[in-house]
Amino acid sequence: MANTASAEKRNRQAQKRRARNVSVRTGVKGAVKKVREALEKGDAAGAKAALKSAEKALGSAASKGVLHKNTASRRISRLAHAVAKAAVAK
Repeated sequence: MANTASAEKRNRQAQKRRARNVSVRTGVKGAVKKVREALEKGDAAGAKAALKSAEKALGSAASKGVLHKNTASRRISRLAHAVAKAAVAK
């Protein structure tokens, strides 16, 4: 439990940041899930469209510091590779 005014303020700030970060992470997970679902259905065009929004969500999360930039880049790369592979297979 916080004993000083500064510690109480830090706690309030941490709670706000956590709520914001959880929201961003949830959005990223949803965007990535849409790409994976489209790939499972074999919908290459849908996967390509979903990839665009997933890239935006991942880039936004990285710029906000929620995800490390290399993590976001790696996830985008893997998704793009899977979408390209699906497009060739079709």
